[in-house]
This record gives sequence, structure tokens and C-alpha cells, in this order.
Amino acid sequence: MVMKDKDKPRIPGGKKKHGDFSKFSKKKDSPSKFAKKPKPSGSLKTSRLISDRFREDGEKTFDKKPSERHLDKTKRRRPKKTSNYMVDGGMIRLNKYIAHSGVCSRREADSLIETGAVKVNGEVVTELGTKIKPTDKVQIGNDTLVAETHRYVLLNKPKGYITTTDDPEKRNTVMLLVEKACKERIYPVGRLDRNTTGLLLFTNDGELAKKLTHPSNNIKKIYHVHLDQPLSTGHLDEIASGITLEDGLIKPDAIAFVGDGKDRKQVGVELHSGKNRIVRRIFESLGYKIIKLDRVFFAGLTKKDLPRGRYRLLTTEELNILRVVK
Repeated sequence: MVMKDKDKPRIPGGKKKHGDFSKFSKKKDSPSKFAKKPKPSGSLKTSRLISDRFREDGEKTFDKKPSERHLDKTKRRRPKKTSNYMVDGGMIRLNKYIAHSGVCSRREADSLIETGAVKVNGEVVTELGTKIKPTDKVQIGNDTLVAETHRYVLLNKPKGYITTTDDPEKRNTVMLLVEKACKERIYPVGRLDRNTTGLLLFTNDGELAKKLTHPSNNIKKIYHVHLDQPLSTGHLDEIASGITLEDGLIKPDAIAFVGDGKDRKQVGVELHSGKNRIVRRIFESLGYKIIKLDRVFFAGLTKKDLPRGRYRLLTTEELNILRVVK
């Protein structure tokens, strides 16, 4: 979700601060006898603040009057959707079949087909656009593919698990946490390092996974950072302006102190870079050590109602957000 200019707080002189995260804090209303009882003061966690913000946005979008809900119910009465395998004489494009097996995206499947890596019923197929029957045997190398139902699982990753499907050193992997989520084999989209907590998506939809990890799509992520010492205003401005690391210039989309800004050890960082350990390397380059790092937002998804270490399937609304996100 892109932050609108009107959401950003202003400071005297009309200039905007560097993506100030204080916009996620609740505004104080002038006291009146009709005013609601104020909530206890104190700095709320970034995850709570961000969840509140997106919950409010969601209520504006999805809350409807009874009459509107009745109309929507009527509209939903549509004929049953025909299966992909029942259209076009029961045939399906070979690249789509491969993508549905969870191996890769359709574009990557086309490359495999062109290079002669795909066999159908024992014969190599190199022609793009080839259609097959669901009963045909499709192989890549010696592996026979099976088209699966796509699954989408969101995990609130705890500390101490590595993001990999298998570890030779027998350390705990994130796959242990989602092994009972579905019968299909799913894979993590991107990665979080062992000591980083927060949102991690799993799916067997190779096409969507490629979209969410490709740098050109600028997928937004927000991190709640706990530092070992207060972050100076000068360093905050330096990071906001862009900081050069060993692999190039990194400029966050937004950075600010969390809540009311009194605790300068807590910082919110929004960025779209998918470079390895990027948030940790930004602060380490300036002499800070990250005590805790939590990803609270990923591609429109938040940690709302998802406790640490637990997972859930995506809702239809969330899946639609992922499909249109850029």
C-alpha cells in the first residue's frame, strides 16, 4: 500500500519529514463531554500501529450498508466456474500446467520448453503454446510433475528458525512451522534471516512467488527496528537521503522514530529492496547493532490477528491484493 501525501504529517514551514511513522499514531482530539475515553498513554508497537492503520483503511473499503451487502449477495449468485481442464476440449497449455505444479512461473516454463528440458509422454516438446491433456505425463528431467491446487500461507516467523526448505546442519527451518498447513508442498517467498521475526509468505504458486521477489516490482516491506543505542537525528537524515553500502546506494522509502519518537532506539523503516540482510547492514554501517528486527508489513499483508509462531491461510481479499500489487 502506497502512502499518500495527505497521510504524511507536516512540520512548520510546510515541509514534510522523512516518511514520519508518527502518522501511524492516533491523533489526539480536543476534549469534550462527548469525547471517547482516551486510551492509556505510551508508545505502541509499530506492528500494532500499522495494523490499526490498515484495519481502518480496510473498514473504509469493505464496510457496506445492509442494502449494499444484499446487492453483493445477489451478484455473487453466478454459475459455477468451469475448471481449467474442462475448457478448450479438456486441454491446457503446457507452460500453465508446469506453473501449477509449483516448479516455476509460466515465463520460466517457456524457457524450459524451448531448451528441450520438458517431455510429454516420453517425447521432448519444444514448441511454445503446446496444449496437453490432464492425463498426459509431463516430466522435467526424471521428475514427473503433478498440477496442484495453489495454496497461500502467511506465517508470523519467530526467532531461531532459518528460511530454507532443508538444512544439512539439521537446524530448525521455517518448514517445521507450516508442515501441517496444507497437503501441497509450499515454499517460502523470499527470506528472513535466523534472528529476524515477522511476516513470511509460503506458496506453491511459482508465478506469484516470482512476481513478489523480482526487484522491478518494488514490493513494499516495513520493519520495526530495535537498536542498542539511540539513533541520532543526523544518522536518521543520512539514511533517509540514501546510504552507500558495498553493493550500492540504498535509499529507504520512509524512515522515522516509532510512536511519539521519545524512544530513539526504536525505528520504523519502509523499503522495497530485497538485498540480503539490507536493514541490518544499513545500521551496522553507522555503528549501530540491531537487538530486534521484526517485519510487520509485506506486499499489503499485515500481522493483524496472527500471533508469533502461528500461521493462517490468506483470505480472498488478501490474495486479490497480492495479485494486483505492483
